Order: sequence, then C-alpha cells, then structure tokens
Amino acid sequence: MQPFDEMLTAEGGVRQPYEAFQAWFRAQDPEVLKEKASEAEAFFRRTGITFAVYGDDQAAERLIPFDLIPRVISGAEWRRLSRGIEQRVRAMNAFLDDIYHDQEIVKAGKVPARLIEANEAYLPQMERFQPPGGIYTHIIGVDIVRTAEDQFFVLEDNARTPSGVSYMIENRETMMQMFPELFAHCRIRSVETYPADLRKSLSAVAPPACDGPPVIAVLTPGIHNSAYFEHAFLADQMGVELVEGSDLMEVDGRIAMRTTAGYRPIDVLYRRVDDAFLDPKVFRPDSVLGVPGIMEVYRNGGITIANAPGTGIADDKAIYSYMPDIVEFYTGEGAILQNVPTWRCAEADSLAYVLEHLAELVIKEVHGSGGYGMLVGPAASSAEREAFAAKLRQKPGNYIAQPTLALSTVPVLTEAGLAPRHVDLRPYVLVSDKVRITPGGLTRVALREGSLVVNSSQGGGTKDTWVLED
Repeated sequence: MQPFDEMLTAEGGVRQPYEAFQAWFRAQDPEVLKEKASEAEAFFRRTGITFAVYGDDQAAERLIPFDLIPRVISGAEWRRLSRGIEQRVRAMNAFLDDIYHDQEIVKAGKVPARLIEANEAYLPQMERFQPPGGIYTHIIGVDIVRTAEDQFFVLEDNARTPSGVSYMIENRETMMQMFPELFAHCRIRSVETYPADLRKSLSAVAPPACDGPPVIAVLTPGIHNSAYFEHAFLADQMGVELVEGSDLMEVDGRIAMRTTAGYRPIDVLYRRVDDAFLDPKVFRPDSVLGVPGIMEVYRNGGITIANAPGTGIADDKAIYSYMPDIVEFYTGEGAILQNVPTWRCAEADSLAYVLEHLAELVIKEVHGSGGYGMLVGPAASSAEREAFAAKLRQKPGNYIAQPTLALSTVPVLTEAGLAPRHVDLRPYVLVSDKVRITPGGLTRVALREGSLVVNSSQGGGTKDTWVLED
C-alpha cells in the first residue's frame, strides 16, 4: 500500500496547504538551500542543541538532524486535531482523578482492575489526594500519525515528562532566521508563545500555601540527562530558576531553593525527574536527584508538582489501548481521535495472534519510550524475532502489539532534491485553568529511506511544523 503523501497527490499535483511553499521552492537555487542546511547545522551546534544517547560511548552527545522543508498542516486539519486532542487530555485527567479516588471506571467494567493494581506506574501515595486545581498531568505530548487524507490516529500518549518542545521552538527560530521571506508570504501560526503559555499554565495551579505571585522552578536531574538542554532552555525562556535536587530542601513545611539571600519557598515545581527518584523518603532511598520530604509537603498543600506523581499510568501502553473507552466514559462522547489498533499481549488470544504474526507487527513495552525495548517485525531478523518471542512468552503483560502502519510522508531535502520520508507529530498540550494547545508541535522524521522509526535516538530528525491561518 502506497503511503499518503501530504504534499503531492497521486497524480503529482500539489495539495493546497503546500501551494505557497511549492511556488517559493521552485524559485530557489538548490546549491543555496544546501548551504542553508549547513548553516542550520552550525547554528544547532553553536546553540548546544544536542541529546544524549544512553549506552553509546562513541557519540554520547549528538545533534538532532534538522530538515529545512517544513511540514504544512491546513487550518481545517488543525481544528479537527485540536478538538480531538482537547477531548483526550480532559478525559485523561478525569481518569487519573477517578483511579486515585473511587475507581468508577473499574467498577463499571471499562478498564480491568489488574491494569491498575499491578501497574508499576500506579502510586498508592496519591490515593485520596487531589492536586491543586484538580490537575494531574499539566504538560502532555500526544503522538499522532497520519495514514490517509482524513485519517489521524493517536500512536501513544506522553503524560509524565514529554520532551522535545525546545526543538519545536528552535526549529521555528532557525527557519525564520534563514527564510524570512517565506513567513512574509505564508500565514503561519506562532509556536514561540509556548514558554509564556507554560508559565501562565503553571501559575494557574499554585498550591494553597502560595500567598503572592507564584514562584516557579524547573527541576532537572542534571547536565548528564539526555534532555538537559531542554530543561535549561525552558527555565531560561520562562524566566524561572533551573534547580537540581541538591539545591532544594524542606524548610518550615515548604520546599525551598537555595539563593544568595537564603532559602526561598517554591510554589510550583516543573519536575523533569522520574517518580522513582522524586523523594528518597518515599520512593528510592538511594536517589540523589529528588528532594527528601517533598511528597509530604505536596500532600499538605505546600507545593504543586507538575506533572503530578503517578501520572505515568495514563500513558501506560496497556491503558492506552482502552483510551477510546476512557474518553467515552468521562465525556459521554465518542473519541474524535482513534487509537491505532492494538493487541494486549496479556490476553491469551492476543498473545497467540502476535506470536504467529511477529513478522508483520510492531511490539512495544508498556512502559517503554524513545524507541527502546521494541521490535519492528518487518525490519527484524528471524533470530531477533525468535528472541523477542521468548520475552513475550515469559512476560506477556509487559507488551502490546500494533500493525506496521503506512505512515504518511512529507518531503525532505536530499542531495538529489526533494524525497518523501515518513513522519509523526507530537503536539504539546498545557492543562490548568484551561487547555492550551500549541499550533503544530514537533514533527519527527525518519531520515533513512523506507524507515518507519522517527525517534532521534534511533536515527530520526525533526522539521518545522506549520499550521496555516485560514
């Protein structure tokens, strides 16, 4: 099956959202565009826009490959996506509130109790506690794929600490610097307001102890974390402090950060540290990344933690498979954005099917991310598939399976000119006093011809995403 090309029709015509870009592109000198690509790489290198590759001693820090050709989405397409995204994130927060309180969805038989009770992302410490503002997951990344002109599907949800938003913003800044004339001719919605929107959104969920303008800080695991550039970038763009666990301590029932004038209480902590490392008094006692006592301060109303501890259960890939039911249960409406078809390997019939069709499917760990711990059946060797089958039989509940999708393609710039490559899209959503969705998001692109793996850790790149004004 030929994948859907977002720029060109089957007859070779240009689709409406790309018409203005195509007219501009035809007037460009290919050699100049190649020079611009080199300029972009130099800019990213100077700025320090890198990511760490865990377990790769040869290239611990890499540049994120950036493609100059924008991905263009029409205003009408974006409105449909936005409605579906907002519906989904509202249902996700309602689900989290329910499972940490009365578990009505379990009692109704819509989600099996075993997926809650035995889930490592479920935190008993959050039971019967409602975070400030009633919001659990404040920052969400929803991974979306497209298979046809009007067919968008959610591939997975990122409800813990979604990354990549700094690349979205830097991609746009790079494009505007290199091609200002493009932005003069095309009406493109802004993404640069994201840091200001993030600060507004976090301020709106200040805890009861806050008695003035909210003090916000970003908690990072430190410079060796793969997303450290982003942590520093967002703190700088919001105008707030970037802190590590060693900079914080409990003082008079608050979490305070060390300053030259003594310790200053923090109202809202945007943490980029996993649950297990957040509080050594409650979770891993060997953690040096978190803050001793923060969970007690949190439960007593002394601080807001964004995202709330325990939100990871909402992006568990087994729970994901129930999201259409979850949306309908809490909203009373059918899901606007459907899931990719998913087999739950914990179920005997599904496991049998998956084992018989490994060569056709993509297998993922329910808690996996970044393209790690997965099997792309069509690209795997028979030995790799056999080894993975053993894992499936040993711990079937750890995995789900999905079909190998014919992801849509968009053009990238190659030595020979434009060529189609597969993409996905991660829109970024902020939830507090209202839902704020940045127009567009991060388009990740599989730069190798024929590859379906878009993750930067697995050789993918990024490109600017344009949502057109009507």
